[in-house]
Amino acid sequence: MTRGQLRIYLGAAPGVGKTYAMLEEAHRRRERGTDVVVGFVETHGRKHTAQMLGDLETVPRRPVTYRGAEFTEMDLDAVLARHPEVAVVDELAHTNVPGSRNAKRWQDIHELLDAGIEVLTTVNIQHLESLNDVVEQITGVAQRETVPDEVVRGAEQVELVDMTPEALRRRMAHGNVYRPDKVDAALGNYFRVGNLTALRELALLWLADKVDDQLDRYRAEQGIGETWEARERVVVALTGGPEGETLIRRAARIAARTARGAELLAVHVARSDGLAGPDPTQLTRQQALVESLGGTYHQVAGDDIPAALLEFARGVNATQIVLGASRRGRVAQVLSPGVGVTTVAHSGPIDVHLVTHEQIGRGRRPLRPTSALSRRRRVAGFALAVGGIPLLTYLLRLAADSLSLTSDILLFLALVITVALVGGLWPALLAALGGSLLINYFFTPPVHAFTIAERENLLALAVFLVLAGAVSAVVDLAARRTRDAAQAGADAQTLASVAGSVLRGGRPLTALLERLRETFGLTSVTLLERVPEAQSGPDRQRDPRAWRIAAGVGAEQCGTPAAGDVTVRVDEDLSLVLRGGVLAAGDRRIVEAFAAQAAVALRQERLAEEAATARPLAEADRMRTALLAAVSHDLRTPLASAKAAVTSLRSPEVEFDEADRDELLATADESLDRLARLVANLLDMSRLQAGALGLSLVALGLEDAVSHALDELGEAARPVRVSLATDLPAVRADPGLLERVLVNLVANALRFSPPDRPPLVTASEHGGQVELRVVDQGPGIPPGEWAQVFLPFQRLGDRDNHAGVGLGLALSRGLAEAMGGGLVPEQTPGGGLTMVLSLPSTEPSENAGGSR
Repeated sequence: MTRGQLRIYLGAAPGVGKTYAMLEEAHRRRERGTDVVVGFVETHGRKHTAQMLGDLETVPRRPVTYRGAEFTEMDLDAVLARHPEVAVVDELAHTNVPGSRNAKRWQDIHELLDAGIEVLTTVNIQHLESLNDVVEQITGVAQRETVPDEVVRGAEQVELVDMTPEALRRRMAHGNVYRPDKVDAALGNYFRVGNLTALRELALLWLADKVDDQLDRYRAEQGIGETWEARERVVVALTGGPEGETLIRRAARIAARTARGAELLAVHVARSDGLAGPDPTQLTRQQALVESLGGTYHQVAGDDIPAALLEFARGVNATQIVLGASRRGRVAQVLSPGVGVTTVAHSGPIDVHLVTHEQIGRGRRPLRPTSALSRRRRVAGFALAVGGIPLLTYLLRLAADSLSLTSDILLFLALVITVALVGGLWPALLAALGGSLLINYFFTPPVHAFTIAERENLLALAVFLVLAGAVSAVVDLAARRTRDAAQAGADAQTLASVAGSVLRGGRPLTALLERLRETFGLTSVTLLERVPEAQSGPDRQRDPRAWRIAAGVGAEQCGTPAAGDVTVRVDEDLSLVLRGGVLAAGDRRIVEAFAAQAAVALRQERLAEEAATARPLAEADRMRTALLAAVSHDLRTPLASAKAAVTSLRSPEVEFDEADRDELLATADESLDRLARLVANLLDMSRLQAGALGLSLVALGLEDAVSHALDELGEAARPVRVSLATDLPAVRADPGLLERVLVNLVANALRFSPPDRPPLVTASEHGGQVELRVVDQGPGIPPGEWAQVFLPFQRLGDRDNHAGVGLGLALSRGLAEAMGGGLVPEQTPGGGLTMVLSLPSTEPSENAGGSR
């Protein structure tokens, strides 16, 4: 069976018209004769969407009962049994009611696709799993319903339903998205212009990436290797040389000048053997620069640099390559065309920019060659050459009658190889030169003269000299490569050890410096930062007023770069100063790489500190935003009711009888009481957060506290069952605050309890704590969402704005903790929620016996 196709209508925010566009497509399909069925569409009370649903065939929804509440979900089995050609299923990220066959609606849709049914569906950008945290940072709202990105990326078609923020806000103001009583709060919170603009950009960028992936997949399937300039991509080639920063900045300017802003990619082609490479410090700095400019850094291996560079550029569908002009001298350029010329010759449709820089013509500065072998082995090699060659000559002279010239040459060659294995290149060359002279003098006719009578002997001697030199060079090169590999392995082990210590440490910069100090046995390691106000001059390196310690470990930390034994300059403002010894040249390269990483770690720590400083401000701003959004309705409603009642009573145009007057006064009184409770809750919450809540803890009996709380709820409250043991000890609490807590808990239980199952208040003592339980048998709350009910301004599961600003449970927990107790939720056996209030009990001598 052929799998069905998935078409997704993607939107930046609710109300842009995803469902409407999906239903328009459903009508078009039906008019073309396609069998279309609506599996599930949520109109959200929007009349235009309901009208568009029209006469499309709709599969009835399946009713689901969960914890005493009735819900409806898509009847998956009915849609599968109906088996239309196209099924319309709204809200891809929807979470099904517990007890359904699948936890998520996208899983239902996959079953339809597997059955060969094409599906039309909708989703908003904020529901994509990879963007969940980004959306929360932008809007301050955490999205609990998400869909994996691969589900959306796997769709055959994704159509963006786009709308400008201003148009969406006008649509909302006209009442086409939310009910009028929710418009003001929505416009002032989630649907601010900045939020909508950012969400729209996210949707456009995400869709652009998907289109880019589709293009790459198509090119790969069709075997298309040449560049398609669908999107500008600028590749800058880095060698690790000092000209790298100039090339990166030039490439960034080229990328920025394109109409849509090109993608910047930096690439370094490393030798495939990994033994010879550029300065790692330079590459680390250049990588940081590329990333700071919004680009990405890549590294590929290859011995043919132009071929590797072009292969990478074609692989990423690059349109331009930026190269530095050759640093080689004129003679070298005549002998070999170089990377730039070769790349231009084979680039095809890719534009190549050769950028001039200050290093042109200066050539590459090779590292000073060092011996591959130790001094002791070199001395032994020279000794073997000086002593071995004459000794071998003497022995061969004794056996001159039994050995030919060929045998003599082979024995000398064996000795030269032995010298090369022991002492390296130069002792072997000395042995080869001395051996050739002795062979010529003692064994080549005419003997005892430095002349050669036969051409064949001359050829043999020449071959001996060439082979001896070549073998010596090969042996020395092998020893050098072995030494380089061992050094690279040691360096890699050091880097891995340092990286591990940094990752495991709580403070990466301190861990990095401490590990560096331990690795090289230093007294101290100090990262110095130049004071911005300090004047430059020749004495700046010694002026302690020009520098400040950004980080340091060990004793006797340095206050200036001149105070240390080794100074590694990181950039214009940072220097790493070491005290306790001088580094070898190879070790210095490692330290320079660590210095660059130390600068990155310093920036990360400071960014973390700035984020930590900004976090309370952001939280306070979020609280203020939530408060304004929530209180806007809850203040307006009682004020409007009280004002309407008082205005009616004062109106001379209407005559009210005694009953109407009493009713209006009761309405005003109730509204003002509600307003007073709201203001009191807000004040108490602010006092709790400021730590300024006044307490008067006394021994108090729970029977009196519960009784007063029930009286506070008023006569209109539904019945509440109370079951308190007569031998309960008194609790130490503030009477007024405890009453507030109990009123909030019982009122909350009454709201969610079924009419025929009133809530229960019971209590027991455990280990010096009295636990009072307020039990309801309503729909309950999943355990994974318990923590959210204690957040201020949360009304989890509410369907309207008539239940207060959501301070009840948050304030109740704060008051309980202020009195030395706590408030936690539990599941009610059989369904529902139990709130457990724990308070410290008094000592037996303090029990208030008269209060029970």
